Amino acid sequence: MRTPALFRRKCWPFLAAGLLAVAGCSDSSDPGEEPGPGTDGPGVTPGDGSDCLGAKFLTSLGKSTVLVGAQMEEETSGKAPFDVRYLYVAAGLFDSKDACQSCTSGCTSDGNSCVGGGCNWWGCWQYDQDPPGAYVRDFIKATQAKGQIPFITYYEAFQASGYTEGEEQLKALNDSAFLGRYLADWRFLLKQVGQEKVLLQIEPDMWAYLQFFPKDGKAQSTPVAVKAANPTDCGSQENNAAGLGRCMIAMVRKYAPNAKVGLHASAWATKTDVSGNTDPSFDVAGEANKVADFLLSVGASDTDFVTVEASDRDAGWYQQTTGSAVWWDPENRKLPHFQQAFTWAKAVSTRLNKPHLWWQLPVGNMSLPNIKEQWRDNRVDYFLTHPGEVAAAGGVGMLFGAGNYEQTTPETDGGNLVKRVKAYKDAGGQAACVKN
Repeated sequence: MRTPALFRRKCWPFLAAGLLAVAGCSDSSDPGEEPGPGTDGPGVTPGDGSDCLGAKFLTSLGKSTVLVGAQMEEETSGKAPFDVRYLYVAAGLFDSKDACQSCTSGCTSDGNSCVGGGCNWWGCWQYDQDPPGAYVRDFIKATQAKGQIPFITYYEAFQASGYTEGEEQLKALNDSAFLGRYLADWRFLLKQVGQEKVLLQIEPDMWAYLQFFPKDGKAQSTPVAVKAANPTDCGSQENNAAGLGRCMIAMVRKYAPNAKVGLHASAWATKTDVSGNTDPSFDVAGEANKVADFLLSVGASDTDFVTVEASDRDAGWYQQTTGSAVWWDPENRKLPHFQQAFTWAKAVSTRLNKPHLWWQLPVGNMSLPNIKEQWRDNRVDYFLTHPGEVAAAGGVGMLFGAGNYEQTTPETDGGNLVKRVKAYKDAGGQAACVKN
C-alpha cells in the first residue's frame, strides 16, 4: 500500500520514518466494519517448538524464543522485556565525496551547514563537537544497555535522491556521483556499527520498486552505476540492481562483521498486493516465490534474514481517512486474513531459506477512539496472542512501530503493547519453530 512520501518522516529522537507501499489499498470490508482482536484477553498459548532454521538464527543472537520489539522512546523500552528496539536512518547525504570528519568544519548537506545539527545528514544529528555518527552509536549503546538488540533500517535512497518516490527515484541509482555519496554513507553507517551485534535492514520498498517497474521484473533491467560509484568495495559487481544489492551486503560483511543483515520482501512487488487478496483460489505461495526469486537475484542468499510487513498504517487510519478497509479477519474466515499473510511469509522464507522478521507492525488496538495517534487495529493483539502461528510460518520476530507521525505509537496506545509484551514473556515466549 503506497502512501505519500512525506508521511514517512517521524522523529526518534530526531528523525525516523514509516513505510510506503505501492499497489493501493484493498477494500475487504465495508467502512465501519471493524474486526475484533480475535482474543478475549492477554493470554498466550505458545506452540510446541523444535529445532529449525529460525532456532539457529535466534541462537546466534543469544535468544531462544521469537523476538518482540518496537520503535519506541527510551522510557517505553524499559517498561516491558522487549528483545529488540529499532531505528530508522532516513534523511539527506553529505555533499562531499566522502563522509564528513567533523560537523563543524566544512560539512554540508543540500548546501546547509551541519554546525549545530542544522543540516539534513543524520551523521550530525548530535552535539556538533563530537565525531559524526553519534546518533547511531548512542542508539546502539542505549539499546544494548537494556539487554536489547539494536535494529537499524537504512532508508536513504529515496529520501536523498530528490526524485519522486517510485520509478523516478530509481534514476538516481545510475548517477555515479549520487550513488558514490550514497555508498560512502552506507560505509560510514557500517563503521559506526563496527564490531557490534546489530540487525540491519537495507532499503525497504526499494527492492520492490526495482521488481515492480521493469517490464520483465528483473534486477538486471535497471542500470545502476555500481562500479564507478564505489570501485573499492563494488568494482567486481554488475552495473545493475543485482550488483547494488550484492555490493551493499558484501560491505556489511567487510565493515560490520558481527551484524546480521536482511532485505525487505514486499507483498505488492509483483503488481498484485497479496496482503489484500480476497480470491480464495489465488496462488499465494506462487506469488511469494516471485518476490523471493527477485531477492535472490540481488543477493538475498548471502543475507541472514528477510523482513516482511503487514501494513504501513493502522487499519483505523485507512478507514477513517481514505474510506478503505484494510483489516485482516482475526477469525481467519474471510479474506484477507492472518493465515493468508502467514502463508505468504512462510513461502518467502522457504524459498530464500531464511527466517523472517515481521517489521513495522501497526500498534493500534480496538479500544482506541480512531483519532490522530490513537487508531484501531488488531495486529498487536493477534500476533502477541498467536505466536505459535508466527513461528510455524518461519517467523523469528514481531517488531511494532508507527508508519508515520499520525499513527498509533507505543506511547499513545493506552499501554496495550507493553501489556501484551509482558503477557507474552510471562507465558514463556514462543520457541522458534512449531512441529507440524
